[in-house]
Amino acid sequence: MKKIIGLTIIAAGTSLPELATSVVAAMKKNADIAIGNIVGSNIFNILLVLGVSALVRPLDFNPAFNTDLYLLSAGTIFLFLSMFIGKKTTSR
Repeated sequence: MKKIIGLTIIAAGTSLPELATSVVAAMKKNADIAIGNIVGSNIFNILLVLGVSALVRPLDFNPAFNTDLYLLSAGTIFLFLSMFIGKKTTSR
């Protein structure tokens, strides 16, 4: 139980600066900064945090994860394409 409480506090503490930056940017009508902060945070978490934790304690790959990887790839491609297709809603 102590681990869950500790990890929750750490997760909240590391996410609060990003949340504050996104809220301030959204209030100042700077949607580009808010979106860039979210995307940058996700890229950082995936590449650095996941990579370092995999170096510390490697996990065996389970072929059952292939379905999840396919869904993740499809969602990423969809979101990437949606940035360039359709009506642009943000402006300066």
